[in-house]
Amino acid sequence: MKEKINVLIVDDHALMREGLKKILELEDNINIVATASDGVEAIEKFKIHDVDVVLLDINMPNMNGIETLRKLKYMDSSIKVIMLTIYDEREYLLETLNLGANGYMLKDSESASLVSAIVNVNDGGTYVHPNLAGELFREINVKRSSGCKCGIDSLTKREYEVLCCIADGLSNRQISETLIISEKTVKNHVSSILKKLELEDRTQAAIYAYKNNVKKI
Repeated sequence: MKEKINVLIVDDHALMREGLKKILELEDNINIVATASDGVEAIEKFKIHDVDVVLLDINMPNMNGIETLRKLKYMDSSIKVIMLTIYDEREYLLETLNLGANGYMLKDSESASLVSAIVNVNDGGTYVHPNLAGELFREINVKRSSGCKCGIDSLTKREYEVLCCIADGLSNRQISETLIISEKTVKNHVSSILKKLELEDRTQAAIYAYKNNVKKI
């Protein structure tokens, strides 16, 4: 049995990467084998290093965390992945868990919680930030009681809000300012909306919104 847990840190912010690296290097049972600034680099580092746990940022250039997670799990379904984000939005939580993520942690978490999550996930457990645990159980209960949803009912509350903004003709930047979320997050929401509603582009999304009488909440 390994004495140390080999960890790969993936984040597009150098300060975050180095900060996490220095914090985790203080732990006797954790070894940082590599760091990466985006998903593309993460895949390459994963190929050449013996990695047990990946700390993976969601919003990154070139290849975001969700797509990186999908590729990592395709390459090795047993790899343990903890998603890192500043956003406590349940749609990211649910999507990443559905793709096989083993943990979901907010970046403002205490270092002790991060270490505990790494150890727990490496041992075969899971970790969900306490702020989102309640949301996860509620979502599971809803699905159990109502069955799988489709169409407009499949959208999360935030996705519904983004769809309303699209119907109003707002750009990603304007949606970002209106909903107080990053443009990267808006792009991810738009992509998810198009996929769920089986649409090709924003124009079709706007038409869909009007046809289905989508209104602001």
